[in-house]
Order: sequence, then C-alpha cells, then structure tokens
Amino acid sequence: MTTFFDTAKRSFKNVTVDEDNGIDTTEFLEAAESVVALFDLLGSAAFKPVQSDMTGNITKIRNAQNDIGGDAATTLQKLTTAEQNAGKKTATEGLLWLNRGLEFTAQALRNNHSSSTEELSISFTNAYKGTLQKHHNFVVKGIFSVAMKACPYRKTFYEKLGNDQAAVQTELAEWLNALERIVSVLNDYYKSIKI
Repeated sequence: MTTFFDTAKRSFKNVTVDEDNGIDTTEFLEAAESVVALFDLLGSAAFKPVQSDMTGNITKIRNAQNDIGGDAATTLQKLTTAEQNAGKKTATEGLLWLNRGLEFTAQALRNNHSSSTEELSISFTNAYKGTLQKHHNFVVKGIFSVAMKACPYRKTFYEKLGNDQAAVQTELAEWLNALERIVSVLNDYYKSIKI
C-alpha cells in the first residue's frame, strides 16, 4: 500500500549531502516541494499563507540556481556563496526562511510522531513557539495562531498519510530523520557565515 511519502516527488532521505555537507540544490528543492504538498493534507485554508511563503522561497532559490548555473549552483552552499559574491541575497534569504519553515514542520511532526496521543494542534503550536515565533511580527503571529487551531485531528491526518499505519510510521520516521539532518546542516552553515 502506498503512503504520502511514496507519492512525493522526492523524499529528504533521497537528497544528496556530499562529504563536505553540500546539499544538492535540485534535489533539495524537489523535497521541499513535497512539504508544501504535505500541508494540503492538513486540509485547511489557514495553511495557505504557510504554503505560499514556502513556495515563494523555493522559487527564489530556483531562480537564483538558473541565473547562476553550472557548478556554482550544484549545492545550496555554493549557490548562496556565489550569490553573495555577486552582491545579491535573494536566494540566501529565501533559503534561510525556507529552512526555518522546514525546521518548524520537522519539530511539529517529530513532536507528534513521538507522542502517540498528542493532537496536531498542540504539536504545531509548540513547534511554532520553539522555531518561527521569535522571527514574526504581531500580524504574522496571529495568522499562525489561526492555522495551528485549524489542524485536523491526529487520526484524520495520519489516515491521509496512508492506510497502512505501520508503513506510515516507519516512513515518517525515516523522512523526519533525513529532514532534521538537512535542517541541522543548513543551521550550521548559516551560523558559519554569520546570518
């Protein structure tokens, strides 16, 4: 039986991270697009601003990848370095915000996956407080507050991920492990360049 993770364009577990922790740009963007699709499973228009923000940041990075091209755009780190050397910062800032959104998603789903009884609204609210809230103004905090309250029941969400719940739990754990590794690599990268 298939799960959401089987139908995604690319899983984070299939994103190449080289020996220098360089993250393949194209593969990363494809996997990030699957996160946008994951928010569709939450089934609420309240998440549209989150999806729109993520999609906008994916577009910024992809546009910079196309503009810079070649070897200088093969990894996210090379891409943002080349962009900064050209006096630009659109993709660098887009990746920073996309990574923050991915960290929020990873923490929310990790919290929920680790607690078999916690409802999604609690997991997402706690993840928001621990990740994005400190970066948002009053208006955006209000939008996220509404979105957190619009989370479906846990049972409904997991059923949308797939019928075989054992497979869903296994694949979600693998997906989260890979996503958390990539988020950690990017967090370390941004600390190293002091952004």
